[in-house]
Amino acid sequence: MEMQMKELGKQWITSEKEYREGEVFVYRQKFTASQVKKAVFYGTALGVYEAELNGVKIGRQMFAPGFSYYPRRVLYQTHEVTELLREGENTLTVYLGQGWYCGRFLCENQTQIYGEQPAVAWILELEDAAGSRRLVSDETVEELESPYEYAGEYDGEIYFADGREKVTGHAAAYTREAPFALEPTLTEVRLQDEMPVREATVQGDVTILDFGQNFAGIVEIDPSFLTNETITIRHGEILNADGSLYTANLRKAKATIVYHAGAEKKKYRPRFTYMGFRYMELSGAAYQPGMIKAYALHTEMERTGYFSCENPLVQKLYENQVWGQKSNYVEVPTDCPQRDERMGYTGDGQVFALTGAYNFNTDVFWKNFLRDLELGQLDNTEGYVCATVPQTGPAGIGFISMLGWGNAVTILPEMMYRQFGDEEALPHQYESMKLFVEAEIRRMGKKNLWIGPSLGDWLAMGKGIAWQAMHNNPVSNAFIVHDLKVISETAERLGKREDAARYRRQLAATTDAYIKKFVSKKGIVAKDYQSAYIMALKFVLPEGELRERVKKNFVANIRKNGLQTGFFATEHLLPLLVEAGEQKLAYDVLLQENCPGWMYQVKCGATTTWERWDALKPDGTVNEEKMAGSGENMVSFNHYAFGSVGEFYYQYILGIRPEKPGFAKLHFAPYPDERLGGVSGSYLSVAGKIESAWWYGTDGCHIRLATPVEAVVLLPDGRSENVPAGTYEWTVKRP
Repeated sequence: MEMQMKELGKQWITSEKEYREGEVFVYRQKFTASQVKKAVFYGTALGVYEAELNGVKIGRQMFAPGFSYYPRRVLYQTHEVTELLREGENTLTVYLGQGWYCGRFLCENQTQIYGEQPAVAWILELEDAAGSRRLVSDETVEELESPYEYAGEYDGEIYFADGREKVTGHAAAYTREAPFALEPTLTEVRLQDEMPVREATVQGDVTILDFGQNFAGIVEIDPSFLTNETITIRHGEILNADGSLYTANLRKAKATIVYHAGAEKKKYRPRFTYMGFRYMELSGAAYQPGMIKAYALHTEMERTGYFSCENPLVQKLYENQVWGQKSNYVEVPTDCPQRDERMGYTGDGQVFALTGAYNFNTDVFWKNFLRDLELGQLDNTEGYVCATVPQTGPAGIGFISMLGWGNAVTILPEMMYRQFGDEEALPHQYESMKLFVEAEIRRMGKKNLWIGPSLGDWLAMGKGIAWQAMHNNPVSNAFIVHDLKVISETAERLGKREDAARYRRQLAATTDAYIKKFVSKKGIVAKDYQSAYIMALKFVLPEGELRERVKKNFVANIRKNGLQTGFFATEHLLPLLVEAGEQKLAYDVLLQENCPGWMYQVKCGATTTWERWDALKPDGTVNEEKMAGSGENMVSFNHYAFGSVGEFYYQYILGIRPEKPGFAKLHFAPYPDERLGGVSGSYLSVAGKIESAWWYGTDGCHIRLATPVEAVVLLPDGRSENVPAGTYEWTVKRP
């Protein structure tokens, strides 16, 4: 394989045309083959490519070779294609788009971020009657007239289905320096659920198609319903009050497909874009059932978690957070699939990571992400971890510290170790963690705290950006305490005694400094700031009297103010209420239907979780608050950060937690509430499938557990026991 990769790295081709944003190059290679025993295709690109052999797509991956930190690594694919070959003449066609490499990307809508022009490379190894031979991408490859007038991630595609095959020239050798390494693809984005049209409504000259679910995906057009029409399809998450498509939150993204029907009768699917939408607006032709389909897409992952509940609102929220993950695990943990962003945010990613790891096996997804985090960090000053990964170039710590984002460097591998028993996650990330922690230590200095502006508990209700920047420190510094705890424990486990001792000393000093600055002797944190209570309890405060006083004040704050948390504190809100002995209050917060709240979103018709608690305001209008400095709104109806409540579903409603890493031993402690009715669910851990259920009868609450491993069982009536693998049932009397 190493030999093929060295050879593949010498086969880069591109076009001699000048750069034009959104252009797609099409290459064709014809060859003959006879009595093929085996054929293997190796492919890669600086950009996005799709290869077809005799008109059939090679592999199932969308957006190959995938999004990576191009200055240091580019991905490649290997596919056996023996079954796609014909006796005699064959045609290999390769479509090359600009993708993340040099297409339009980022909130700032930049182009040519990583390079000036896309390039592609392939090797087709044939073992046939003529012997073993290789077909490679070189200057003999034909370049064809492109059927794409435009293709880009944000704006969509303009496609002419007129069967063009005109040869316009030949490929040019790509001669620019290639300092990166070629590495095999770890994950693949693939088409997943088929999404049929649920309802079609004619509005004047357009038809609004409702798919019934907000999701990330693509349209499929069946040309058998068309002749020579030009149809335009626009995408949106919601409708305006008059039933028309709402697109203001797309910002500069057009999210539009323009399809010129013609001689081609093959179904059309976009190759170089995807959209976040529930609704489509069709114009240019009358809609007919079967003309339009859609497919959800996301990174291929094994589904591992399930939950079922008799309370329809609670059930819907569970389904919404799953769809939030499906929609935003596309190459990287994106922040939203609809607007001009879709970047791999570290902060958003880490707060949902544990929930996502119950829904799906995400171990490889995070390995891939952390690889790019680590490589990008090597190009930054001070060992900085950027807010988005793959980062778009060398960076340093700026005016805003972005604490809570870069700390994904410790939070993610720790989660992978606990959830999947991934013994390599923390050791592999150690040097990367160390770079970041050392940067934190330098910035803290003699104060043992990093005091300065940051985004804080992002999008907490009633706390604007300016307020967060000035009051973020008790939230931000809690992440530093956690970093120091993780790295000192990892250093100890790796036998790095000097490191372990150094980080333990710093952990003690920072913990002490944090408590002195932010926690009063009466247990009031940061002048009664709800998010600060949560982060202090989660990451900073040890067991003892002060922690107990803080718990009481935290509970009093919740009773007085209700839910006021943002991206970071929301994940831990309900678990900490339960651990404070306030199970009923935790469920009160979960179930309350006013804004802000999860059930408020569900009652408003949400089918995914929202970026803002009040994305749709109580008066029915959209929250179009402008972002400072950009003049753009920031409202997404498909964002997973507040979907971190899924962690509460699995760990507290179902009671499924790891007692030992990788669920080698189970901690089973469900917290039933009659308002949910009957509940059941399961989690396919790396140690086997765990099933949990509870329901109420006349004699109390019945609890059932099926476990493949030894379990510590804690029942709601205070009973505890250790049980071996097996199936068990208990009855707990009502209090």
